Amino acid sequence: MKAEDMFHVGIVTDDLDVTRSQLSELLRYEWGPEIGAPIEVTLADGLTTVEITCAYSTTTPRLEVIRSVPGTFWESVGGSGIHHVGYWSDDVGADAAELERLGYVTEATRSAPDGSPFFAFMRSDKGFRMELVTRAAEPSLRQCWADRS
Repeated sequence: MKAEDMFHVGIVTDDLDVTRSQLSELLRYEWGPEIGAPIEVTLADGLTTVEITCAYSTTTPRLEVIRSVPGTFWESVGGSGIHHVGYWSDDVGADAAELERLGYVTEATRSAPDGSPFFAFMRSDKGFRMELVTRAAEPSLRQCWADRS
């Protein structure tokens, strides 16, 4: 993992539209399409399906605004807040193992269709959360913030 592999800051909010609107008005952020789907993830208590809805900014530094999912670690605390910092990973499994060696705890993982790790959410004992996303997903995720003009 390297600092230059950071590609977004994730914000969890109770109101996706209001949060995007405020960030647009205040900081002139522009947004890609709202995307969402039920995804299968492994949490501490096992495999579950979670409905994730989010939007990425087309403006950099890149933001990902995620609708709060009650009862999960994607739940908003106090209405809205910074949730994680996302990094591209060439080997999600190895990078997650290195973070675990440094004291991080795995909160959620998702596998790609071929069974390889797609993402891992890791949390330090100080509350700092990182999302590792396989670099193989970069071309398809870039469509979420591509210039559509």
